[in-house]
Amino acid sequence: MTIDISQHILRLKGQRVNEIELAEDCAKVIVQCSRDARRSAIDPATGKKGSINQHIRRQVNDIPFFGYPCVIEIELAQVFISKGERRIEACPFVDKGCRFTHRFCHLISGLCRHLSILAVSRHLGIRWETVKNIDKAYLMETLPALDLAQLAGLEYIGVDEVARAKGHDYMTVVYDMVGGHLIWVEAGRTAEVFSRFLKQLRPDTAHKIKAVSMDMGPAYQKAVRESLPMADIVFDRFHVMKNYSKAIHNQRRLEFRKADPSGKELMKGTHYLLLKNADKLNEKQSNKLQTLLESNSNLNTLYVLKEQLQALWSAPSFEGMSEQLENWCLIADQSHMLYLKKFAKSLRKHCVGICNYAKHKLTSARIEAGNVSIGMIRKRARGIRDTEYFKLKIRQSSIPDNQSMFYLKS
Repeated sequence: MTIDISQHILRLKGQRVNEIELAEDCAKVIVQCSRDARRSAIDPATGKKGSINQHIRRQVNDIPFFGYPCVIEIELAQVFISKGERRIEACPFVDKGCRFTHRFCHLISGLCRHLSILAVSRHLGIRWETVKNIDKAYLMETLPALDLAQLAGLEYIGVDEVARAKGHDYMTVVYDMVGGHLIWVEAGRTAEVFSRFLKQLRPDTAHKIKAVSMDMGPAYQKAVRESLPMADIVFDRFHVMKNYSKAIHNQRRLEFRKADPSGKELMKGTHYLLLKNADKLNEKQSNKLQTLLESNSNLNTLYVLKEQLQALWSAPSFEGMSEQLENWCLIADQSHMLYLKKFAKSLRKHCVGICNYAKHKLTSARIEAGNVSIGMIRKRARGIRDTEYFKLKIRQSSIPDNQSMFYLKS
């Protein structure tokens, strides 16, 4: 059974389509081609014309054809260079040594952006490693370069660490906090790694950076103080409140151990009630939380201080925020709760970085949005073993997906 389709639709440059047929077992469509004799034989290494020594036939896989797997049989010239030296000419729509057309690779990479490698592998009937390698090669070829020498106009940047898998191979990611773009990603989470990024910036670009948003880890702080001494460090609200949530969790666990049976029954299921904001609770949850706070003074103090801590970020100035923070710490010091005192000690240690928020109004929203995207990459991949590939997927996640994987680029 043969099919007649215009060669302009098939877009097999350099080939003449002789026949399109459905295999006898109806398992695939086969496109039979011969080399276009009007095309000169070009040595792929030197770009010079040569004579044809012989023709070589090979099979490559193309995008599915009306629901059938599609195989293209192409014909290429073996170019005679000199005695004992011959090379196969390049094919415009297939890379050397690859068994898949460019458009099939585009389809595979597009699917890998939204599906797991395993799902794409099963869907297309291709080995897992082959799918990963095709996606990796396509990303390396098509992603825009992260050229730090071309960066200009940076005022606020954010830095964070992400893991390829839980507890494995941490990486440093850097964002432009104004434009919201990922501008750098590299393996490691040390001061030296972040310093490499900062030192590659043009001097005029580095000098214009006003502040750097980060968590309270010491490594990135060291890099900023050494390479950007004039820039402020801003510890974002998210990490401060996250650390306070840990203090609430630890203290609640301690209170649970000390409580009698009725007190333990009352505390069951209240962990997230203590962490949630009051306006997020329904009537039943509010009543349960209120009963708990009335029966346990320590938990009541922690909850009231949580609301006062959140109010710090409404302070109009650095000085006002510093004063409120110190007053908050004084109240915490007067309590008898170990975890609350330890948290207050940490607040004082990082006071300047926390209160720098009042000067720059810099939040970690863009970083956290990026981390959500990276988390989705990990979830789809069930853990990525190839660190270089993970870097490419992180870079891809910051670029809008506005080109359909199912259609050719114009």
